Amino acid sequence: ERNKIYAEICEAKIDSEYFEEKIVQTFSGAAKTKEVQCETITVTEKGMMVTPWDLDNPLDAPGTEPAETEEPESPAGTSSTSPPAGEQGQAGAVPSATASSITLAESAAPARSPEEQECHSGAILTSAKLQQDLVVMERILMENIFQPKLAVYRQIPVLIEPVVTSATEVEEDEEDEEEKQEEAAEPAEGPAEGTGPRLELLWSYRCDLTRGHSVSSMAWNKVNPDLLAVGYREFVSQGKKKGLACCWSLKNPMWPERIFRCEHGVTAVDFSLARPHLLAVGTASGHVAVYDVRSRQDTALLDSSASLNKHKGPVWQLKWVEQEGGATAGDKEERLMCISGDGRMTQWFIQQRLDCSDVMQIKRTESEKKKLPGERERKSEGPISQQAAGMCFDFHPKDTDIFLAGTEEGHIYCCSCSGKEQILGTYRGHEGPVYKVAWNPTSTDMFLSCSADWSILLWHRDSHTPLLTFTSVTAFVHDIKWAPQSALIFAAVNEKRVEIWDLSVSIFDPVLSCAASPEGNLSSLLFARNAECLLLGDSCGQVGVWLLPSLAVPSTDQVWLCSECLGSFP
Repeated sequence: ERNKIYAEICEAKIDSEYFEEKIVQTFSGAAKTKEVQCETITVTEKGMMVTPWDLDNPLDAPGTEPAETEEPESPAGTSSTSPPAGEQGQAGAVPSATASSITLAESAAPARSPEEQECHSGAILTSAKLQQDLVVMERILMENIFQPKLAVYRQIPVLIEPVVTSATEVEEDEEDEEEKQEEAAEPAEGPAEGTGPRLELLWSYRCDLTRGHSVSSMAWNKVNPDLLAVGYREFVSQGKKKGLACCWSLKNPMWPERIFRCEHGVTAVDFSLARPHLLAVGTASGHVAVYDVRSRQDTALLDSSASLNKHKGPVWQLKWVEQEGGATAGDKEERLMCISGDGRMTQWFIQQRLDCSDVMQIKRTESEKKKLPGERERKSEGPISQQAAGMCFDFHPKDTDIFLAGTEEGHIYCCSCSGKEQILGTYRGHEGPVYKVAWNPTSTDMFLSCSADWSILLWHRDSHTPLLTFTSVTAFVHDIKWAPQSALIFAAVNEKRVEIWDLSVSIFDPVLSCAASPEGNLSSLLFARNAECLLLGDSCGQVGVWLLPSLAVPSTDQVWLCSECLGSFP
């Protein structure tokens, strides 16, 4: 019906005096050239001739032999399959047909069985070339997904792809932007509530393997600042889940580069400085293992299971320390130091096997309680163990022979590795186990300590009483770290939130406090080495990378004045 209407319109136009037929030459648009880089495509030509005699003997029939087996029995001129005399003109095509069938039989590949096809596909999937290609593809995908976040982490401009739009769309976008600016300007007239520095989450290191574990410790590689080692243990000590030590890279925040499975929960990890490929791991059972991160195997390079002096309690912290002890004067040798719940501070030697020797044994001390008037003297009850459980330690940033050791009793000992007197001083101020101690990297006479008594204490090396006490919430303070760019800024995590303290601004309240883990409790923290970021580990097995706000870095004179004032306190 529509075609009829169209034909009627055309006929009406022909009879009309206004209808003119003209020829117009249009210009074809310029051809566009688009280059694509790919591997060279190889092209081969193959051909064959099929005759009626080949159709009589199909090659796909099982158990049939090729046609060339019958050829020697009769010559080509007296073949039983030769055409009749009336078709002598086609007699010359018979030998060529036989030859073509032979060529077809030789070139045709036999069909593979399902078992052979599975073996062939398995060989392809396990080939090294495919694995390398998959790694390259994975890197490309991760870069496309996390490029804006990684650019912010690297402090470089974020690449924004230009969007080609028409003139009308541009005008509409400009109108929308003007409306948004007007709406944003209206509430700005009143006072803004809750304005202040806040943390911004860039990404989180997490996967299915780490789910249900708690982050116990984190350590950066000393040479590669993009390689992070994280130790995991079960959140509730039930002995059901095994420990993990994973190496994460910025190139893939969704899956670890190396996975080392341990029989017990991992409590401490640290990379070596002299040999950056060695990763030391301490577990809750007291074992110490050294892994080679260059290898993809899960087995440990060295293990303390065969050592007679191995720890009998959890290894709460370990660290590679350079100390003088080389062959020549002034030469330094790297040693692995550990502190354990059995009250021993040990150093481990990496030889044909992993063995250790005791640096010191932490003895229990009686708490100094004042006797009330009229109170009778009680008989001293013998402790269950003469040794106090060690929880943490930290070596002096300039003198590696001096270190601090925190105990479960709440005491902090200043100790020396050399000399007869190992304990140089005792600092009493905490009412619960000391979880972390940290020397100030700039003002080396000051150090911090955090405990289960909800407090953070600032100490001076020459004073056995704390200079300052920081308490904001009633929760265990699990970890503390000094900021690498300032001597007056430190971060702390408790079960509920993360806090940033700036002593040049206030000693009563933190300059930043926020709940960074809504799903679980925070357990550890670590400053990034080459970025203004803070890493926070929680009890759900994820490590969040948070962008720090721009905090004012005090000048050198301000740091010196503050240190002098703190050092002059009684």
